[in-house]
Amino acid sequence: MNNWLRTNKVAMWMLTVLRVYIGYKWITGGWGKLTGGFDASGFLQGALAQAGGDHPSVQPIWASFLEHFAIPNVGLFNVLVPIGEFAVGLGLILGMFTTFAALMGMVMNFAFVFSGTVSTNPYLILAEIFIVVAALNAGKIGLDRWVIPYLRAHVWGRKNKEQAPTGGVPTQTKAA
Repeated sequence: MNNWLRTNKVAMWMLTVLRVYIGYKWITGGWGKLTGGFDASGFLQGALAQAGGDHPSVQPIWASFLEHFAIPNVGLFNVLVPIGEFAVGLGLILGMFTTFAALMGMVMNFAFVFSGTVSTNPYLILAEIFIVVAALNAGKIGLDRWVIPYLRAHVWGRKNKEQAPTGGVPTQTKAA
């Protein structure tokens, strides 16, 4: 299954449809927050309120994070959440840094789930897992097709496996 997700052309097309759909969900949510004003304080206070009782939706360790870090720094979250949602959506729609965008989407989805908001978050997490596992195959019909090889060759200093060194003769590596 892993190899199929990472190399198969049918999987590539299916992942493209999935990634664009998820990207649309993220970008519209982020855009709404960017243009309509966003204040996370009500959401954070509501999540903290769900930490009490016999069957709390928010577990004590996450409630502690909310109480001691998120709520005192709500201004930071008021900026990071809308920009993060929009950036994840843009990355997924364009197919640029697709794996990283899906991973960051998963982080935000898990944060929402930990805060007691189920909604569509589990479905999005599941879909994002497929995108992360598929790695570059999920972004081949997108900008990753050109951006990642360029970065490998010019920024990270690595050549693609398919490229032969100068002279055109591929070299063989010794097995360890």
